[in-house]
Amino acid sequence: MRRRIRHLQRYRDIAVVFVRHGFGFLVGESDLLQRLRIPLRGTVIEDDTDRKTVGLRIRNVIQELGPTFIKLGQIASTRSDLLPKDIVEQLEKLQDQVEPFPFEQVRDTIESELGRSIEELFASLERQPLAAASIGQVHRGVLTTGEQVAVKIQRPQAAESIRTDLEILADLAALAERRFAWAKRLQVETMIAEFGRSLRDELDYTKEARNTEHIASQSKGVAHIFVPAVYLPYSSKKVITMQYVEGIRLNQEDQLLAHGFDRVRIARRLIQAMFQQIFVEGLFHADPHPGNLVIMPGEIIAFLDFGMVGRLTPEMKHHFSGLIISLMRQNTDGVMKAISRIGLMDDEVNITELREDIDWLRTRYYGVPLSQVSLGGIVNDLFEVAYKHRIRVPPDFILLGKTLLTLEGVVVRLDPTISIVTLAEPFGLQLLMKRFHPNVWAADFIRDVTEFGEQLANVPKQSRELISMIKKGRLHLNVGIPELDEIIGKLDRIGNRIAFSIVLLSFSLIMMGLIIGTSIAGRRTFLMNVPAIEAGFLVAALMLVWLLLAIFKSGRF
Repeated sequence: MRRRIRHLQRYRDIAVVFVRHGFGFLVGESDLLQRLRIPLRGTVIEDDTDRKTVGLRIRNVIQELGPTFIKLGQIASTRSDLLPKDIVEQLEKLQDQVEPFPFEQVRDTIESELGRSIEELFASLERQPLAAASIGQVHRGVLTTGEQVAVKIQRPQAAESIRTDLEILADLAALAERRFAWAKRLQVETMIAEFGRSLRDELDYTKEARNTEHIASQSKGVAHIFVPAVYLPYSSKKVITMQYVEGIRLNQEDQLLAHGFDRVRIARRLIQAMFQQIFVEGLFHADPHPGNLVIMPGEIIAFLDFGMVGRLTPEMKHHFSGLIISLMRQNTDGVMKAISRIGLMDDEVNITELREDIDWLRTRYYGVPLSQVSLGGIVNDLFEVAYKHRIRVPPDFILLGKTLLTLEGVVVRLDPTISIVTLAEPFGLQLLMKRFHPNVWAADFIRDVTEFGEQLANVPKQSRELISMIKKGRLHLNVGIPELDEIIGKLDRIGNRIAFSIVLLSFSLIMMGLIIGTSIAGRRTFLMNVPAIEAGFLVAALMLVWLLLAIFKSGRF
């Protein structure tokens, strides 16, 4: 009951915000509020709504609704392929232009989490935040030991607000899948569940600290990449203290030009660093938007905010590299194999239709210069095909597609001529070469032999269980043919054509009999005052013409 009351209040808050910013027609067209019996009387529309652009009003709605919707807005800001430019520009401002919360709440959170006063922990801590994000805000400070740090503090009540919003979004996603075919095809409920999981992970700063240390460790050998250190004694679930990074954020393009930074070189270094994380290491920064990237002197790229990361197992990396190579080679069979290995394919998947959809994608990109091809767009197009055929794609691959789209949006602004697909191919080839290295083959062979030995040892036990099931009559055998419906349809058409031919032959024999009988009798035959022979010839001619047209139209004459 408490949850329902909390939800009703939140639904009303969402509706009021929509109405106040000029989106009341969306509320009116929805029957959800009427079914929940939520009154909206007394809601006032802002006076200057008419003077604001749609993008600005959408940003105001999202900011007012809080952290969960801000995160959704940040994800939507990477989809310039789906949203108008003015809306994308406004959503991009959600990255670091969120209203900060008071310093008194900052003090309370730090002292309650770390168990000591701010004066004991820091030599100084600036009251004005460096940046305010959807979940927390960052303050610059100096430790008592002299190190300059950036302290990120979680917003008060952020966890409770996010939990309520995620429950509402889950309910709406379930409702959408029941009412709309497109929502079920896109697995909206699964997408919201995955979004909720990643957002809950971001609420735990201890996970972000571990992610930061892990990626810092794997990036030690990568030139021109910097990951700040984490001060664990000054960090907790709601507070994280990291090394302060001095530099220019990637979205400050004017300052990059003023300091003479080479934007083309920065774009290539960023792509190579991200592909190193994705293809080689398997742990990658999943939110590389401009606000999380800082350019240091020497054009060194510093990565910030590791609250959202993606993970790929060696098998997933191999399958993804195979997908990239197959896409480059325009190989439909290779793409088919990669998708079947990446996703979980049901027995009900129509292989013929799946192949046709992939062939359509191949022809769509055929002949297009690689410099004009979006790797993230291709991957997401393939995922849409997978959704259409109900192939369940692992969440980390969905996150990878979103990361690639974000990365492309960043680097294309730095260098519009860059080809991400071309830069990705060497990493894919390197991963494939590593896959077929003799040492890897030997390790795989030993593992397979070990697994086979274990399965062989279980054969007697499994045989006894099988015999027992047969004796008790509990063994059921299901035989399925994936393309049975198509085969039956073809057999039906063949049967209909044979029946039609027999009818035409019978009709011809009857007409022949009438002609012979008329010749012997020496007089014409009439049916209802219509000459039977002439009418019969006309019907036979029409049937013959129809049959010939059907044969020619089928293309199998």
